[in-house]
Amino acid sequence: MRPSADLSTDPASGPVAPPSAAELLDFAHRTAADAELVASLPLDPEGRTWLRLDGPGGSEAWLIGWPPGTGTGWHDHGGSHGAFVSAAGELNEQSLAARLPTEGWKTLELADGVDRERRLPAGRGRAFGPHHVHEVINPSDTEHAVSVHAYYPPLPLMRRYSRTGQTLRLEQVERPEEWG
Repeated sequence: MRPSADLSTDPASGPVAPPSAAELLDFAHRTAADAELVASLPLDPEGRTWLRLDGPGGSEAWLIGWPPGTGTGWHDHGGSHGAFVSAAGELNEQSLAARLPTEGWKTLELADGVDRERRLPAGRGRAFGPHHVHEVINPSDTEHAVSVHAYYPPLPLMRRYSRTGQTLRLEQVERPEEWG
């Protein structure tokens, strides 16, 4: 059972359970299908652009524009679960099918067979749990991509990693106040 601090309140009916990863994915699909909203995002040829959205149940949500060839680098979501959907263009996701320790390490040697790759054309997405580590890339040389992302609880931090072969190295821990 989750502590009551994780519950939001609906004035009509009282406490509301936080959104599940599946509910966040449903929200991301519905939002990605809003052609007017997707088209309203200003796109920059040099860097990613974003627009904060109202996510369900107190979640954090974003509409993100990806210039050709841009990506996130390896990262996690600080213990939040979430989902994302490509709204336009295509994204590729590289992820690890392994649960990493969150504290007490700087370098890990990854086992064989933990790598996963997903191609996410417009309309496709995925949900993920609180221990998900991945990188997301717009593989196009010419076209922007746009995606919708949602996280619950709102991101408390993000850990950034570098990867060389099977070696993953923790490089930085970012907190929301640093993203402004």
